[in-house]
Amino acid sequence: MVVNYHGALADSAWTYAVGEIPDDVKHLMDVTHKALYLGIEQAQVGARVGDIGHAIQTYVESENLAVVREFIGHGVGPTLHEKPDIPHFGQAGKGPRLKEGMVITVEPMVNMGAWKAKMDDNGWTARTVDGSLSAQYEHTFAITKDGPEILTYQGEND
Repeated sequence: MVVNYHGALADSAWTYAVGEIPDDVKHLMDVTHKALYLGIEQAQVGARVGDIGHAIQTYVESENLAVVREFIGHGVGPTLHEKPDIPHFGQAGKGPRLKEGMVITVEPMVNMGAWKAKMDDNGWTARTVDGSLSAQYEHTFAITKDGPEILTYQGEND
């Protein structure tokens, strides 16, 4: 979901369960949600983009799940998808440095099967290549001297 309020943009995505779900699907959702926040915690002034992706990938893979690589987070400014790119995988200590005042998104997509995803011909629908289930959570936040400030916070159930 993208919101444009008087020229200020924010991007957010959320996965919701409908009805009763199996334990492995709940695990997928819980891991993806926690990975979002582990990535956001890395977004400190002076840290590097790779620190975010490394934290997410390390945690997700330790839970026997896979991080999608085709879709990534991004900077937010006058337009929605700006530099820097924010992959949800990678090496700590690599990539551009994060600076105070930057606004970025972290939006890990996590699969129960392989990490590969594809787009349907309609240019909108994304799927896992192997047909496995996937979950995604996303926040837009500002990098401040006091740490990341989430701009798309949804309340205490967030």
